[in-house]
Amino acid sequence: MVFKRKIYDTLSEWKKNGSRSYAVLLEGARRVGKSTIAEAFAKNEYASYILIDFANVSAAVKSCFDDIYDLDMFFLRLQAAAGKILIPHESVIIFDEIQLFPKARQAIKYLVKDGRYHYIETGSLISIKKNVKDILIPSEELKIPVHPMDFEEFQWAIGGNTYELSKALYTTGKNAGDRIHRKWMRDFRLYMAVGGMPQAVEAYTAGKSFAEIDKVKREIIRLYEDDFKKIDSSGRIAALYHSIPAQLSSGGKRFILSRATGKRTGTKSRELLYDLIDSKTVLICYNTTDPASSLGLTKSFESYKLYAADTGLFITLMFMERPDAVNEIYTKLLSDKLPANLGYLYENAAAQMIAASGHELYYHTWNKKGSTHYYEIDFLTAKGPKVQALEVKSSGIGKHESLKEFAKKYSKVLHKAILLSSKEGKTESGIEFVPVYMLDFVLK
Repeated sequence: MVFKRKIYDTLSEWKKNGSRSYAVLLEGARRVGKSTIAEAFAKNEYASYILIDFANVSAAVKSCFDDIYDLDMFFLRLQAAAGKILIPHESVIIFDEIQLFPKARQAIKYLVKDGRYHYIETGSLISIKKNVKDILIPSEELKIPVHPMDFEEFQWAIGGNTYELSKALYTTGKNAGDRIHRKWMRDFRLYMAVGGMPQAVEAYTAGKSFAEIDKVKREIIRLYEDDFKKIDSSGRIAALYHSIPAQLSSGGKRFILSRATGKRTGTKSRELLYDLIDSKTVLICYNTTDPASSLGLTKSFESYKLYAADTGLFITLMFMERPDAVNEIYTKLLSDKLPANLGYLYENAAAQMIAASGHELYYHTWNKKGSTHYYEIDFLTAKGPKVQALEVKSSGIGKHESLKEFAKKYSKVLHKAILLSSKEGKTESGIEFVPVYMLDFVLK
């Protein structure tokens, strides 16, 4: 099934204004829909196209790249091998899973310069050493990140209108009322449960049970594990990935590599961490040490948190070894009866939404005076020259002491202090209370 995706409009802009100078590279985790988007765009927007899937390609096609100095012969051989006719200035060539054949990626420089056709690349694990070894990375490559489906795209897929209606309401500054608000929160929890991986969304729209949807997500996680083993056979990358729920639930100030791998933190562990980040299966959130100065320039590379790139996969990851608990956890999530110690699910959902909106992820901690305890702001986002402080609660609004103290300490650079929860909106003592399903509108 081909779902409506926002990235389609981004590709349309590239075709109109950038395709003569750049190939576009759709980069993201496996199974986020990169290939489907690329082929749907090619079918709809071009007279003809050739799709080369380097995960399943003939030796005849690969041999075309042995000599690209004679491009006339290159294109003749490629069309013959693919059994397709290309029309100059009206056709596109898709290089699918291009990380598997670096030689094709290096050829992009010459192909774009030639100007006869447009080029779309898709890939994951793009920057892994073995995928860039001995090749010149083309500067004629426009990278576009592809994330799991966001809440709005999920609503399009299931034929819902919660996102659209809540957006219209947000602009008025009014509340929906208890009945409608509770319905919108149920819709958001449904998004959290299913997640934004197209295969899982397709299973839901086909009427599959949550047990069956969970099986789809488990298969995606196993696919990731296989990829991790190809990079590092010791299993440490997979251990880092599986450690995310436990480390978030512990409420610590940062992710601890040694706790995940059982090894002392060294250069190798850090390399594996960055390989995991490069897989796009996780989101890294850096502790920024001085929000008054700059979020990016003061981020600590030694203090960070990790989130799953998709909250639906995150839920499955939590109970990977307990398939018997699947129905219980989904039932509790959808009925808003999760125990308090599972509130970090909402935190992961917020991280996913912030990343999908194009923001880097930052948080901030600072010590309480005369105490070993500390304050923590879950997320910080730039808003012009100022920052927004975001705190996430799973149910009630609590005391939100950290948010109050941050507003005092950084009043000169603070745009808004926002508390996201399952409660309706209000403004009180300078803090804006926003239902979590409206987070997108806060970020824009």
